Amino acid sequence: MRQVIIIGSGPAGFTAAIYAARANLEPLLIASSVEIGGELMNTTDVENFPGFPEGILGPDLMTKMQQQAERFGTEVLYDDAVALDLTGPVKKVTLGSGTVHEAATVIFATGSAPRKIGIENEARLSGHGVSYCATCDGFFFREKTIAVVGGGDSAMEEATFLTKFASKVYVIHRRDSLRASKIMQDRAFANEKIEFVWNAEIIDVLGDDAVTGVVLKDTVDGSERELPLDGVFVAIGNDPRTHLVHDVLRLTDAGTVWVDGRSSRTSVEGVFAAGDVVDATYRQAVTAAASGTVAALDVEHFLAARGDA
Repeated sequence: MRQVIIIGSGPAGFTAAIYAARANLEPLLIASSVEIGGELMNTTDVENFPGFPEGILGPDLMTKMQQQAERFGTEVLYDDAVALDLTGPVKKVTLGSGTVHEAATVIFATGSAPRKIGIENEARLSGHGVSYCATCDGFFFREKTIAVVGGGDSAMEEATFLTKFASKVYVIHRRDSLRASKIMQDRAFANEKIEFVWNAEIIDVLGDDAVTGVVLKDTVDGSERELPLDGVFVAIGNDPRTHLVHDVLRLTDAGTVWVDGRSSRTSVEGVFAAGDVVDATYRQAVTAAASGTVAALDVEHFLAARGDA
């Protein structure tokens, strides 16, 4: 039986693994079979993570975190946690392969997933012009006209990145001002390929086998119009990945996993949570990493109090 299993391979999960491994807890990290590295794998330049004055690519940062965790003895499995039994002193994690791993503690660090608009034809055309990852799919839109939906930092980053490929990028935002940081706004405003569509929301995506346009509704006067497009990139935020712990762990009104104060302790003894899955406010790589640190230290103290570490 393991001392700790970490579910999730983003900044929170790998930082927790680094600290747990250095405490000789020999952590097992379930990294997922397809989404290793979390949301930073879909990010281009990370300019605000301490220690990288010239910036670093998101995938490169996650590779370094994984290497550091493995250096101290973390075992990484490329599989998916599909079921959890968190009752009692022995926690059980069932993987997609059918293997069941047992541990005295679990750190739940599953991060978040891109939020959908929730409109007609969005799901049907996903992968056929509707995308949630500019770095994954931008290449396919060379010399095309596309739109990015959203008004935050992620939307501005995606729009700016997509100008490397597309001939025209619309930014569609339901308000008349952005939530993005000033530096991200300034970059987008200065880019001649980007045009802003204010006070508008997409109410339908058009196209049979591929996106041909969208239907926009004016949020001020309610009027509707069509906008011809070759692709739509949705960047309106993320939702915590809590599907494995619904009705198991206490959740907050925001849908994140509840933790006790500034700790990582959840509503179930021996189960800890970290990263975006507990954070509905800040959601930064550096705060996720700090949260992973807290979780690993809490696990170490919990095991020590039981005489297991």
